[in-house]
Amino acid sequence: MKTTRAYPRVEVDTASVPAVGQAGGVLLTETIAATGLGAELSEALAPWRKPLAVHDPAKVITDLAACLALGGDTLSDVALLRAEPDLYGPVASDPTVSRTIDALATDATAALRAINTARAAARTRAWSLAGEHAPDHETSAKSPLIIDVDATLVTSHSDKERAGATFKRGYGFHPLCAFLDHGHEGSGEPLALMLRAGAVS
Repeated sequence: MKTTRAYPRVEVDTASVPAVGQAGGVLLTETIAATGLGAELSEALAPWRKPLAVHDPAKVITDLAACLALGGDTLSDVALLRAEPDLYGPVASDPTVSRTIDALATDATAALRAINTARAAARTRAWSLAGEHAPDHETSAKSPLIIDVDATLVTSHSDKERAGATFKRGYGFHPLCAFLDHGHEGSGEPLALMLRAGAVS
């Protein structure tokens, strides 16, 4: 497997230096490297990368995912990562991020298929690395994997985001989520989410 890294390798020492504000992001960047997610996405999204592009669409996508995990909720919040170049490396400008998302959206079905394929390969690698701690270790008909399918409410106040009235008389989305149940000793692992307008039929 390729070992190219999209993010800098961070070292910890005892020197007297200022603290890193987003140090928790190291867990994310190291997970991306260990599972090969960055390399898988880079290969899967190659058709969307322009010949002279500086920023790989895969890096833009993983930056946005990291930003979301760190509390961001808009594309421009990727500035959180841009402020820590020693941790996240080069981060695309806001216009580049928007253009990348627009390019992927021109054929959203194919882009999502490519992203999901890369994610599946990274999950397979993560479970392989986990060994006996992997969710699928020693699964059988008597001890199956449990998939919890449920929905949740996400408030949104903008028609531009295709939100709708929810069954609880709010306004937003009602995404359908599938989580892998790790049992009483672990938490759920998100497998898939389907974004739906608020109304439930």
